[in-house]
Amino acid sequence: MTEHAIEIRTIDGVADGFIFIPGDAKEFPGVIHLTDIGGIRPSHRAMAERLAAKGYAVLLPNIFYRTGRPPMFDFAPKMGDERTMKRFGELAGPMTPAAQERDAAAYVDFLAGYPGVGAGKLGVVGYCFTGAMAMRTAAVRPEKIAAAASFHGGGLYTDTPASPHLVLPRIKARLYFGHAIKDQSMPEAAIKKLELALEAWGGKFESETYVGAYHGWTSADAPVYNQPQADRAFEKLTALFAETLRPR
Repeated sequence: MTEHAIEIRTIDGVADGFIFIPGDAKEFPGVIHLTDIGGIRPSHRAMAERLAAKGYAVLLPNIFYRTGRPPMFDFAPKMGDERTMKRFGELAGPMTPAAQERDAAAYVDFLAGYPGVGAGKLGVVGYCFTGAMAMRTAAVRPEKIAAAASFHGGGLYTDTPASPHLVLPRIKARLYFGHAIKDQSMPEAAIKKLELALEAWGGKFESETYVGAYHGWTSADAPVYNQPQADRAFEKLTALFAETLRPR
């Protein structure tokens, strides 16, 4: 396993980050790991490394480069806390749908051209805040993204003109959605509406809710971390990528 610090020039600036390569003897399928609102930190670095160990070149970009460099928090965030919510706003504010698509295109192009990354199609996975960005990545580079996954993604279906589900007609990738229970950012009614939109879209997808898993369950540093369900999520993710990025 090799780890390299990288910089990606985007239309809006320069995104820092890391790329993990499982070896240097051959080329590997490429995957983009998009962090949750907490940004790059030990828990998500470990998740990216774990995925890379399965034989993927994993790009871990600092999606909040407009605001600063990791760590994105100099205090322990706590949901509902005024200081925490203010910081969330500082991080998420610049990440408009258009900005996400501009960045996503840059990340895909960078990974596709990186030494050690195969010439085939790529995958992307997003968590919480970036579940929607994973969808937008598949939409902005449909010819390159073969699979996109979202775990406890928030706001995937809304009644606004910027709802992520509206990008579905542009997507050619296979999609996977792992939802949390009692998730205020993606309640049961929104999940049902998303699934109806997915059925109307007509592509290949899977959408399921993880029993006993609350929003943020995949991250080891989250208060609601659920290891059995996090392991199950990882198994679903690696199965998705194996079936789409390693065609037999």
